[in-house]
Amino acid sequence: QVQLVESGGGLVQAGGSLRLSCAASGGSSGNYAMAWFRQRPGKERECVAVVGWSSAPLYYSNSVQGRCTISRDNAKETVSLQLDSLKPEDTAVYYCAAGTSVLSLRRSDANYWGQGTQVTVSS
Repeated sequence: QVQLVESGGGLVQAGGSLRLSCAASGGSSGNYAMAWFRQRPGKERECVAVVGWSSAPLYYSNSVQGRCTISRDNAKETVSLQLDSLKPEDTAVYYCAAGTSVLSLRRSDANYWGQGTQVTVSS
């Protein structure tokens, strides 16, 4: 059983940056691909970025492409999401997730989920 705890969310002005972190525990998180999702108000949860077992980014959604970097540190069992040039439409609850299949993660089918961290971008 893998537990995921997100941190780093908060209130930021448009154009600013945030770095979200996800700490994994309780299992071998290195055995899973990791992803960040977000759920904007009134919207379905969407996959934002996926990082593979070797720490190579494998996917970014069009909505964050070029403004976002996902990374992982397997030794520390952490996954990070750097968000730059934030826009009000980036306001959402951001979730960390772990999965055995990259394709499944992109379909929001994860084995483990964190509780989420709120990101609010003011205009």
